[in-house]
Amino acid sequence: MFVDEAKIYVRGGDGGAGCKGFRREAHVPKGGPDGGDGGSGGRVILQADSALSTLLDFHYKHHFKAQRGQHGKGSRMNGAVGDDMVLKVPVGTVVHDAETGDQMADLDRAGQRVVVARGGRGGRGNIHFVTPTRRAPAFAELGEPAEERWVTLELKLLADAALVGFPNVGKSSLIARMSAARPKIADYPFTTLVPNLGVVRAGEHSFVVADVPGLIEGASTGAGLGHAFLRHIERTALIVHVVDLSGGFEQRDPVHDVEVIDAELSAHAEDLGGRPQVVVGNKVDIEGAREQSEALAAWCAERERPYFAVSAVTGEGVDAMVLAVGEAVHQLRRSEGPAESYEGTYVYEPKDERTITVKRAGGNAWQVLGRAIERMVIMTEIDNPEAIAYLQRRLARAGVEKALEDAGAREGDSVTIGPVTFEYESVGAAATTGEDEEA
Repeated sequence: MFVDEAKIYVRGGDGGAGCKGFRREAHVPKGGPDGGDGGSGGRVILQADSALSTLLDFHYKHHFKAQRGQHGKGSRMNGAVGDDMVLKVPVGTVVHDAETGDQMADLDRAGQRVVVARGGRGGRGNIHFVTPTRRAPAFAELGEPAEERWVTLELKLLADAALVGFPNVGKSSLIARMSAARPKIADYPFTTLVPNLGVVRAGEHSFVVADVPGLIEGASTGAGLGHAFLRHIERTALIVHVVDLSGGFEQRDPVHDVEVIDAELSAHAEDLGGRPQVVVGNKVDIEGAREQSEALAAWCAERERPYFAVSAVTGEGVDAMVLAVGEAVHQLRRSEGPAESYEGTYVYEPKDERTITVKRAGGNAWQVLGRAIERMVIMTEIDNPEAIAYLQRRLARAGVEKALEDAGAREGDSVTIGPVTFEYESVGAAATTGEDEEA
């Protein structure tokens, strides 16, 4: 089963909480803090795998979650880090954030990896909050919740050449003649409903050819699943335009067919209209087809397009066409140069992650938005006065207090940050003393 679209939910692992522990041993009445850090949660990673050719695995399972980090312990023992979850996808998969529509990655080379959901950071143990005036901090950070989102996966086939044209012009028969591919072939339109790939040997060269389901007029606007089919042409180096010289059931004009499909390619993506193209007139063995072939050949000659008259049934002209396509693909790929190298794993980060936004929530209520700021609140023990005091100074240093003042907030107003609502109280200069600088 060929599946080229999927929508999945991904969530990293939550971070483990830091420990608020104190050293305990005989004859040491005032042991210092020794709470270890929580472990960070695992990440959800997508990795391009050349052994896959479909998104079928994501057709039946849609939810994926990485392992959470373990909590810290006393004696400065840090919690274990959660394992990453690696999901393998076909080479050529494009990843989008389902909510924003932003492109997260284009995995067009085997081995490429992208983190689509980061794990939560582990909370720090109380050993990190020791200062000259706070020798025994009785608080630690909670673990950070992991990122979660819905992402859409869209597969664009990676082929060197694509066979395009109206339905029932013989594209499937042609790919079966050119390669070892065995697509469904029948004498009625829209036999091919999913793309087929075949490897073709052409003299000293070999190339991958895709048989794209038939296109119709209006395909660029979605007619006949046009968008779903046209995207599989976007990465090809060469377009092989197959035309039915017999005119088919509707007795269409081959020249008009080429013009219609050219217009649909240009409307779908501007660069497709200028993509190198070879025109192949198929079914030349049928009575009356050679006259149509001469007219199409003259039209192609005026536009300097290579043209070949072939018969997928008898094999007439196929070998010469295959050699020409193989040489053209070889020259085009060589002109592109070597593929760019890549190292490590790309991490997708939403735009303006550290931006602070203050919004009036009605009356004397305010809401502060910003992932970094919300993370500070979520990782704080809200029922611990010492932890709250530390958080207040951190928020002031981060610019939240100034942003609220600029927006018009006053003492006593309610301020919501993430899941928590506070009463606004300015800490003023106390926030700049530096006694609570992070370790």
